[in-house]
Amino acid sequence: MTMTRNIPGIGMPISAVGMGCWAIGGPFQYLDVQAGWGEVDDNESIRAIHAALDNGINLFDTAANYGTGHSETVLGKALKGKRDQAIIATKFGFQVDYDRKLVLMYATLEETIQNVRAECENSLRRLGVETIDLYQLHVNEYPAEYAVKLRDELEKLVQEGKIRTYGWSTDFVDAARAFIDGGHCAAIQYDLNVVHDAPNMIALCEEKAVAGLIRTPLARSALTGKYNPQSTFTANDVRSDQWTQDTFLKPAYNRLGDLRDILTSEGRTLAQGALAWIWARSETTIPIPGIRTIKQAQENAQAMQFGPLKPEQMQEIDDILGRVYV
Repeated sequence: MTMTRNIPGIGMPISAVGMGCWAIGGPFQYLDVQAGWGEVDDNESIRAIHAALDNGINLFDTAANYGTGHSETVLGKALKGKRDQAIIATKFGFQVDYDRKLVLMYATLEETIQNVRAECENSLRRLGVETIDLYQLHVNEYPAEYAVKLRDELEKLVQEGKIRTYGWSTDFVDAARAFIDGGHCAAIQYDLNVVHDAPNMIALCEEKAVAGLIRTPLARSALTGKYNPQSTFTANDVRSDQWTQDTFLKPAYNRLGDLRDILTSEGRTLAQGALAWIWARSETTIPIPGIRTIKQAQENAQAMQFGPLKPEQMQEIDDILGRVYV
């Protein structure tokens, strides 16, 4: 059984879990942070993408940033001859130095708007496709007044057939609200997992009937049970960054013991239970955990056979974490 979700304007059912393609991009630097997930094997990445398709996952989320275009290139190779089976979401909004594997901010806010067309053309070329299904602004803290101007440029790309829909990867609810009423705005991507809730963004997506693409659904792997507070990561792995550890890894490690029995109910793995919590949280949610191997693709896809957690399990988790929704 494959659970499905809806992204307005796509025109086909979307698997309830997607494949996040950040981890298949390989090492790169974002400003002063090593932002990849370590070394990659492109052949293994392609096998993982094919395994995702074979097991009912049809949404693939990548970005120009990831490996400075390498993730898009690998995804494009994997989907050659399979384009009609896949929904491709990618992102834009930064200066990408392919030779130096370096991602920088544009010098001015206007440059993001001025360069969106060229960035779109570059992503289309790397992906080897004629149309991007969901094109997302990747700049989390972009000011709302500029985002509205950017939306006008994105509408032009829709009219030209270069993109079908667009969205924004941001955790700022007020900014997302200003942006979301564009004619073809279909999704907001934001952080959410069982120990990191986002009630206001969920409410906005539900109110506006757009999809919520969920990044960090497994707290950057801390909710899989494969790692613990003593785990270490290579210098070119983003999980070695202190901000990532403090924001995602440590909070998840600290509560995993309290939540383990609920998340692994009915024979789920921890990762499958974490996805089940996200599905139960809102019908708009589509988690996009990173996938690098066939095994991960299969495990995440099989989570759909279990479905969301039950309401009483969600309440028990709220009680454990001391959450009260008004």
